[in-house]
Amino acid sequence: MADPALPLEAALRRAIAEAFPEAAAADPVVRPSSDPRFGDYQANGAMALGKRLDRPPREVAQALAARFDAAAAGVEPPEVAGPGFLNLRLTPAWLSDRLDELAADPRLGITTVERPERVVVDYSAPNVAKEMHVGHLRSTIIGDALVRILSYQGHAVVRQNHVGDWGTPFGMLIEHLLDLGEEEAADELSVGDLTGFYQEARKKFDADAGFAARARQRVVLLQAGDAETLRLWHLLVDESKRYFNLVYRRLGVLLTDDDLAGESFYNDRLGPTCQELEELGIAVPSEGALCVFPPGFPGRDGGPMPLMVRKSDGGFGYDATDLAAVRYRTRDLGATLLVYVVGAPQAQHLALVFAGAVLAGWLGGVTGRRVVHVAFGSVLGPDGKMLKTRTGDSAKLIDLLDEAVERAAAIVAERSELSPEEQAAVAEAVGIGGVKYADLSNDRTRDYTFDYDRMLATDGNTGAYLQYAVARCRSILRKGEASGGAPGGVVVVEPAERALALALLRLDAAVRGAAEDFAPHKLSGHLFDLAQTFTSFYDACPVLKAPDEATSASRLTLCRLTADALALGLSLLGIDAPDRM
Repeated sequence: MADPALPLEAALRRAIAEAFPEAAAADPVVRPSSDPRFGDYQANGAMALGKRLDRPPREVAQALAARFDAAAAGVEPPEVAGPGFLNLRLTPAWLSDRLDELAADPRLGITTVERPERVVVDYSAPNVAKEMHVGHLRSTIIGDALVRILSYQGHAVVRQNHVGDWGTPFGMLIEHLLDLGEEEAADELSVGDLTGFYQEARKKFDADAGFAARARQRVVLLQAGDAETLRLWHLLVDESKRYFNLVYRRLGVLLTDDDLAGESFYNDRLGPTCQELEELGIAVPSEGALCVFPPGFPGRDGGPMPLMVRKSDGGFGYDATDLAAVRYRTRDLGATLLVYVVGAPQAQHLALVFAGAVLAGWLGGVTGRRVVHVAFGSVLGPDGKMLKTRTGDSAKLIDLLDEAVERAAAIVAERSELSPEEQAAVAEAVGIGGVKYADLSNDRTRDYTFDYDRMLATDGNTGAYLQYAVARCRSILRKGEASGGAPGGVVVVEPAERALALALLRLDAAVRGAAEDFAPHKLSGHLFDLAQTFTSFYDACPVLKAPDEATSASRLTLCRLTADALALGLSLLGIDAPDRM
């Protein structure tokens, strides 16, 4: 096991069972030490255990230290400090052995889960006939990072892109398409001007009563399955899919057409969903509509807040579609965990939907099926408000990415001796990676400011800093190989070597923490710490000019492990790490 905390916890648990059989079930708490003077890890469970046993915590800590099998855990004899802390310091021999194991492990010690789940991740969700804007950035890249992390842990992950591709707006879009002519409309859509197409249709709908009447009738035909109307609808959807895929490829996310399950996908499932809810006695008539009233959601008038599963005119809305999606994902896809990567403003709506699904028996209770709303904050401009263009529109995502790559190209050209083709590839990786890392390095629940200068900086907690760290390690390895050196067995002697060894061994814990809390920033934070620790190591411990061949070989292995760990961690965030920069 690569993560040192786990064998330490096991050894401490055995010590508790031997010293205090009456408290054998106590759960030890072992955390990395914030100060190397107090060891590599600290255990503070003696405080809680002392209270439970009505004994002084320091006395409990001393008893645990006496029973602690230090040799088996790979630590030096524990030290009792303060009111009852146990300071634990890993032995150089244990560290060396674990790093040698890590060097032979392509997963770098990242463990798989004992009980894999079937996980459905709902993310991105743009609207057909509308361009993706900055508001889609967070859902898309946070969702993609979680898909990668959960998959790497061994979960069976199903991606679901719940695009907006059905409903009232498509009446006016199809009529506008017919007014333009299919060929001209296709040309306009193919160049990516989806927003302009939508705005023109909306303008006509608001200004022309005849057009609005035709649009409403077209919605009726669409929902009735009229063949010609469906053909025109498919034209709109297909052109939008091509645009979405362009953005997804640019962002380097995993979504494909196979992951699309938009509103239209559930159209035939809405009736059966309502029927089941009625048969269960959960959906009841209310003012001509069919509603579910989950407890605990008071409305503005003091009465219960409804989930409207069927409108009074017989139509269906978002509530019905979202309930049908839960039903499909749990029943047909067999998911045991649903993950919704959706902005924080939708929290109440989703909570209401999830509560309705629990009432229906699709989630919770004896089913054991769980749902998590991975909420996130907003992307802000320099003024602290929602990021907009100068005209006040939402910033187009593709424009933001283009500018990031353009700025990155100027930075790369200044400091790189690569060929123009190689520089272009590096600029793409740095620009896109900078945008993604700036988002993923922040606690997803918080807003953050979109700042090109900060996100493309080559120092500080940025994607470029980590990418340059990978390239630097690879460069050292190439120079070592050119001079006849090669990575070899690791020997941990210097404090900087120990610090780097510990950072490398904690990668597994960082991945687990990011997965358990659906928090990519926990992984990115560890990668930044690892890169900083490597810099300190490199400054303190000569690699190519080490005092002897064995030391050089050991330090080359540390360089290789650092490059591999950073590259693997970045890949789990969906960020490329070029070997040369």
